[in-house]
Amino acid sequence: MVYIHLASGFEEVEALTAADLLRRAGADAMLVSVTGEKTVAGAHGLRIEADLLFEDADYAGCDMIVLPGGMPGTKNLAAHRGLCDIIREFDRRGKLIGAICAAPMILGELGLLKGRKATIYPGMEEFLRGAARSEEKVVTDGNIITSMGPGTAMDFGLALVERICGRSEAENLREDLIYNI
Repeated sequence: MVYIHLASGFEEVEALTAADLLRRAGADAMLVSVTGEKTVAGAHGLRIEADLLFEDADYAGCDMIVLPGGMPGTKNLAAHRGLCDIIREFDRRGKLIGAICAAPMILGELGLLKGRKATIYPGMEEFLRGAARSEEKVVTDGNIITSMGPGTAMDFGLALVERICGRSEAENLREDLIYNI
């Protein structure tokens, strides 16, 4: 199970690309609203209906959490104490965490990037507290996967698929989508 978190002002391309690719690969990927409402407005005015509310999510059965970026979506995710507690617990247990665009700043603020390699939206590198900054589109360091922004959403989504479904499934999906072949 993968939970992709939506807060008001989330980056639509990042959240929906991750959800779409994971579902195409056969993963059980769910959109989770942290707003208390199932319908969440993205940064560009698209209103998306989440599959479930944060309060109803079963994190014990979840294998990966995904944090899309966008503003003010990232700040709204960071302000959700319950989600931040789950993120810390996931990292402590070595469970998978994906963050794209501005969202790696949440991991930096929580102190989870110290001694790790990570990337973030250009110009926000100061928020990668303690990390070795990378200019790569997608960076995987242990259980944490980070990516730069909307233009890297396909690469990020395929990296998530690889970790959940395997390299072969990610490569098959890449070919089916005629992406960078």
